[in-house]
Amino acid sequence: MKKILLALVVVTTFSVTHANAQLERGNAIVGGDIANFNIGLKKNTGYDIQLDPKAAWFIKSNIAVGPYVNFELSKSNKEAPTETSYGVGALARYYLGVNQVNTESLLRHTRAFIEGNAGIAGTNESDGGGSTNGLGLGFGPGIAYFITPNIGLETLLKYNGLIGFGSTTTQSRLNLSVGFQIYLPGRATRNKVMNDVK
Repeated sequence: MKKILLALVVVTTFSVTHANAQLERGNAIVGGDIANFNIGLKKNTGYDIQLDPKAAWFIKSNIAVGPYVNFELSKSNKEAPTETSYGVGALARYYLGVNQVNTESLLRHTRAFIEGNAGIAGTNESDGGGSTNGLGLGFGPGIAYFITPNIGLETLLKYNGLIGFGSTTTQSRLNLSVGFQIYLPGRATRNKVMNDVK
């Protein structure tokens, strides 16, 4: 019972800590974006599903780096070829500091960030369609709204480019995605909370 009570006190204390604690060095984020989640309901309609799981570790306050994976499957209708897109690589995020954003009311729980990525990517069509495989690059701004101190809902407007070889040597597009991230405390943050509880 004593361990359960201590765990509840630690969780409660961590939940009410300052909103910037989750962006400190040593912490981690895990989550993903969902873009173009579209499934047709009529007969012979297509679908478009894109998932982008990612994880990152704060190497310095407000700066996180880590791996990402993306996967997209789309088909415009029953007769059209299926297009498969993929990517894997490294990402970096920079969260704008407290002094760079308005901290009034609703915006107190909001942090702007810039995300960039680079890695291996490709787009391939079934039935002998075109393909492009090579270097994938992305860059864009985003906003995270913290519904709790450890969970952020996000929207990200990102330019994605693909430079490579195949039937098309370059591709580019602009994606607007919505997703979430879970902010996990690192050892230093957990120790700080434990010291505050004692």
